[in-house]
Amino acid sequence: MSSVLTKERTENLLAFCKAQGMSFNDLTLLDQAFHHRSLINEQKSAKNNERLEFLGDSVLGMVTAAYLYRTLENPEGDLAKIKSAVVSEKALAPVALSIGVDALLLMGHGEERTGGRTKPAILADCMEAIIGAYYLDSGYKKSEEFVLSFIKPEVDKVLEHGMRDFKTQLQEKYQKTHKAYPVYSVVLREGPEHRQTFYVTVTLGDAVFGPAKGNSKKEAEQAAAKIALDSI
Repeated sequence: MSSVLTKERTENLLAFCKAQGMSFNDLTLLDQAFHHRSLINEQKSAKNNERLEFLGDSVLGMVTAAYLYRTLENPEGDLAKIKSAVVSEKALAPVALSIGVDALLLMGHGEERTGGRTKPAILADCMEAIIGAYYLDSGYKKSEEFVLSFIKPEVDKVLEHGMRDFKTQLQEKYQKTHKAYPVYSVVLREGPEHRQTFYVTVTLGDAVFGPAKGNSKKEAEQAAAKIALDSI
């Protein structure tokens, strides 16, 4: 059964939809997309956004992959790197802030006190939940339009500035001076199975850099490689 939204909450959600060119048939579905799991600790009847996030992650990936395939002639390896960059937490979190996702987030007081409203991981997850909610409410075509509205500019940024493959840069630089390879290690995994955060270190001889985090092992390795590059 759908929950009842307050007049103020309804107005805020409608304003968000209008600004993004979206139209929801069921606003409670959109509202759920803004429910962080910490809210459930204080409102037992509330539903969190993790299932919507799981769905939205797949829709986001599909829309992005299809767009890259249609518009670029690059080989598969390049397309994979571009896709990884534009659907990452690093790319999604600033988009979320720019469209006011932080103002609509609902979370527990503990998470609120520790700055949860502006944590990149929470913002990126909420973006995916919104995508999932829109897909369920209005179908693939509408959710595709929403995704492309912010993915296209992100793809343009990557193409303009180049694909910064920090692992390759680090390997080439380290091999020249030490005739050895960097060694990457996963030191921690956090979060639900479908949306884990990986923490990775990279070892160069006796020096260890990191840990760095990412939504995938590869993303965390890239972040650790950047730390090492900046240090050496």
